[in-house]
Amino acid sequence: MGGVCAAILVGILLGFSLLANGLNLWPMPASVSYGSSTLYLSRNFRLRTDGSKYSDGSGILNDAFLKMVDVIGDAHVIDGIVPSSGVLDGLHVQILSEDDELNFGADETYKLSIPASNKETYAQVEAQTIYGALHALETFSQLCYFNFTSKIIELHSAPWRIIDQPRFPYRGLMIDTSRHYQPLSVIKKIIDSMAYVKLNVLHWHIVDRESFPLEIPSYPNLWNGAYSYSERYTIADAREIVQYAQRRGINVLAEIDVPGHAVSWGLGYNSLWPSFDCQEPLDVSNEFTFQVLDGILSDFSKVFKFKFVHLGGDEVNTTCWKTTPHIKKWLRKKRMNESDAYEYFVLRAQKIASSHGYEFINWEETFNDFGKQLSPKTVVHNWLGRGVAEKVVGAGLRCIVSNQDKWYLDHLDATWVGFYMNEPLVNITKPEQQKLVLGGEVCMWGETADASDIEQTIWPRAAAAAERLWTPISKLATDPKIVAPRLAHFRCLLNRRGVAAAPLFAPGRGTPTFTGSCIQQ
Repeated sequence: MGGVCAAILVGILLGFSLLANGLNLWPMPASVSYGSSTLYLSRNFRLRTDGSKYSDGSGILNDAFLKMVDVIGDAHVIDGIVPSSGVLDGLHVQILSEDDELNFGADETYKLSIPASNKETYAQVEAQTIYGALHALETFSQLCYFNFTSKIIELHSAPWRIIDQPRFPYRGLMIDTSRHYQPLSVIKKIIDSMAYVKLNVLHWHIVDRESFPLEIPSYPNLWNGAYSYSERYTIADAREIVQYAQRRGINVLAEIDVPGHAVSWGLGYNSLWPSFDCQEPLDVSNEFTFQVLDGILSDFSKVFKFKFVHLGGDEVNTTCWKTTPHIKKWLRKKRMNESDAYEYFVLRAQKIASSHGYEFINWEETFNDFGKQLSPKTVVHNWLGRGVAEKVVGAGLRCIVSNQDKWYLDHLDATWVGFYMNEPLVNITKPEQQKLVLGGEVCMWGETADASDIEQTIWPRAAAAAERLWTPISKLATDPKIVAPRLAHFRCLLNRRGVAAAPLFAPGRGTPTFTGSCIQQ
C-alpha cells in the first residue's frame, strides 16, 4: 500500500468516532446542524403530503418513499419492539410546485427538519419541486441505522436541520454501450446508484465505431451494426430507460458521435462509408449521410426529452476524405480542404439538431479547431486536459468538465483522491464566466467494462466527484484525509445496498488486499 493511501487509512481509523456522531452523509449538504438525541422509526413509518401542491399523480414520490424505507432496512428482519417515546412516525413532505417535468436547471433545493421531542412525531421536508424532495429522502435514508441489539431502525443525533442545494446544475456520469453491451437491468442499477450520490445526468454514449445497438425506426438497418441479435436496445427500451431515470431525478443525455467513430453505421447502410476500404469518418459528400442523421435525431426527439443532445465530434481522422476519389472531387467543387469539411459536418449536424429542438454538446476538438464558428448554443465538453474550460468560457460558450487525467473511470490508476480534488472552476474567477461552467461528468468508457465489472469500476470513485459537483466549495475538504472516513463509510453503504463498489484503497476496479472490516479496505 502506498504512503498516501496508508496515511489516509490511518485517517479512516482515527475518524471512526466522527461516524458515530452521524456525520457520514454523502455528498455533504450545504448546511447541517444536529443534536444528541436518538429517535426510533415506527414499524408503520408513513408518508404525509397534506399541504403539498404536488399531487403525485405519477407516483414518483410514493415510489421513492417506499424504496427509501426498503433501503433503510438494509435487508434485515426488523422485528424488535419500538419504545413508546422518541418515536418518529413518518415523513411530512410539502412540495411547492405542481409540475414534475424534469427540465435542466430544475430547482433541486430542499430543507429537512427532524425533531427531537415527542411533540413532533414527523420529520419535515420542504422542497420547491419533486426532485428536491427526492434528494431529501436520500439524505434522510443515510441518517438511519439498523440496531442489531434491539432489531429496530434508529436515527441518531436529532434534532437535525439540513438546508441543501447543488453547486452545479449538471452532474453527470457517462456510460458506453458500444464497446461492450450493458443489459437494461445493469443500466437501471447504475441509475439507482447515481441517485444515491445526487448525480443528475446519465450521458448515454450509445453507439460508436464498434457497434450500433439502438433501434432507429427511421433507418431500421442501422442496428445491423450491433454485436449480435440479442445485444440491442429497442426504441421502447430507450424510452423505458429515460422514464426510469426521470422518476429518480436524472436526465438522459443521448450521444450520437459524428462524423468519426462511425464504422458500425455502414453495416446497415454501406453508402455511409467513404468506401469499403476506408470506412470513416462518415461520407461528408453524400447527402444521404445527413438524411440519416436527421432521421436519428428526429427519432431521438420523441424519446430523449433532455434539452441537450451530444453530437460528439472528437478524434476525427479525415484521411479517408482526402484519399477517396469521389470525396476529393466534392471537396474541390466546394473549395474545401478536409479541415473545412470537418467544420462543415459539425456545423451542419448542429443545425439539424437545432431543427429538432435540441441544444447540443460537442467534444472539445470542435472548439479547439474552429471555436469561433460554433453556434452560441454549443456546450463544449472538455476532456483532453486542463486550460480548455477557461478558454471556452472566455469565448462566451458553456462548458462541461471531464478532463481525462482526473475524471476518466476507465483510467484504473486514477484514484478517488484525484476524483475528489479535481476542481472544475480552476483558474476561472469571474462570476459571469463561472456560471458558464454547467458542471462536470465522470466518464466510464467501455473498452474493458461489461456487466461483470462496470459497478466496481464506477464506484466509489464517481462518488468522490459527485461531492465536488454538489457540495459548496467552502464545505469541500482541502485534505482528502478529512473525507476518507466518510467516503469509506459510504462505500460500505453502497455494498449493503447491493452496489458492487470497490475498496477505497485499491486501484480502480480493485479487490480487497487483506482481511478485515469493509470500512478498512
